[in-house]
Amino acid sequence: MSQQTIFLPWQEGSAKSITFIVTKDCQLACKYCYLVGKNSKERMPFEIAKGAIDYILHHEEIFPDESVVWEFIGGEPFLEIELIDKICDYLKIEMYRLNHHWFNSYRFSFSTNGINYHEPRVQEFIHKNINHLSIGITIDGTQKKHDLNRIYKGNGKGTYEDVVKNIPLWLRDFPYGGTKVTVSSKDIPYIKDSILHLFSLGIHEVSINCVFENVWQEGDDILFEDQLCDLADEIIDLGLNEDYQCSFFNDQIGKPLDPTLFNQNWCGAGKMLSIDATGNFYPCTRFAQYSLRDKHAWIVGNIYDGIDQNKLRPFLTLDRLTQSPDKCIKCEVASGCAWCQGENYDAADTPTIYQRSTAICKMHKARVRANNYYWNKLHRKLGIEEEKTSKHKESMCSEYNSYC
Repeated sequence: MSQQTIFLPWQEGSAKSITFIVTKDCQLACKYCYLVGKNSKERMPFEIAKGAIDYILHHEEIFPDESVVWEFIGGEPFLEIELIDKICDYLKIEMYRLNHHWFNSYRFSFSTNGINYHEPRVQEFIHKNINHLSIGITIDGTQKKHDLNRIYKGNGKGTYEDVVKNIPLWLRDFPYGGTKVTVSSKDIPYIKDSILHLFSLGIHEVSINCVFENVWQEGDDILFEDQLCDLADEIIDLGLNEDYQCSFFNDQIGKPLDPTLFNQNWCGAGKMLSIDATGNFYPCTRFAQYSLRDKHAWIVGNIYDGIDQNKLRPFLTLDRLTQSPDKCIKCEVASGCAWCQGENYDAADTPTIYQRSTAICKMHKARVRANNYYWNKLHRKLGIEEEKTSKHKESMCSEYNSYC
């Protein structure tokens, strides 16, 4: 039976992002995954989730945000659908019972690999919570690109066929759902075909980003730029820009930033909160131990003692100037250049969050060059069409006036 998605309005203001790491297990062993410590043993007990919820809902003075996003991640979150359903039921009951300011101003959010999206238990949960639900399925594009990285744990088999079969069902539940595509060094040659393929599947919004880790090889940026320029040609020539969006093309990127006016931190670490299976709190998931290669976990509290504001304080002082090298501050194409606070911490020479990783620098600059190509071409096309329309109107007016 078809289910229409209805989104209730959010209250005005910011939304707090609170993440439950319900499991560290996953069916996949994606080659670019930053979760280096995935395992099948660490699963969140319900009592831990309940303790976190009780602490959060009873400390509204610490969490004054107008709305909240309750996020569930793994590993693969839907491996723990029964636990998640129980957690969500408890959240709804408690927010109502406490007359909490988040009641009816919340979302349950998931990013899933899509393998078990079709299973009855998952579908029951979706239809039960559809009015407060956001789910994104990760599919990397064509089968060649997807299967290059997104493989099954154990046998190394590609997962494309098992994911793509669930896309129609997902789009039925979430007609405006977007997907997230990750780019790493080896799959650059397949970007253009992959984005067009996702559009052909009926996915209208594609968020795409390069991995933040230092994996980039000599010449990757040139190949990356070529792929994006070819993609720009296809999108504009076919008129796909009218109905489809790719996040790599944005008219606000590639400009200098005046640090006196634009000094915000790109990342939301410290403003978010993550909870693991033992009840520890983190400034975001990337600071949990299973996300870190070379550093120790950065714990800012737990469900028993609450949040230690002294351990959280460094994140509240983060901005562009406090962590960026001079070349980034003076960069002529600084706008749109992203960073991950967890990767900054993991890649730093010392255990600090104030050393910005610049591994993505050349890829950002390549994106900016392609982005400029896209907008120049689109503006030329629109200008030509406007000129033709204007001349047509002038001709019609002239013809009309001849009869008057």
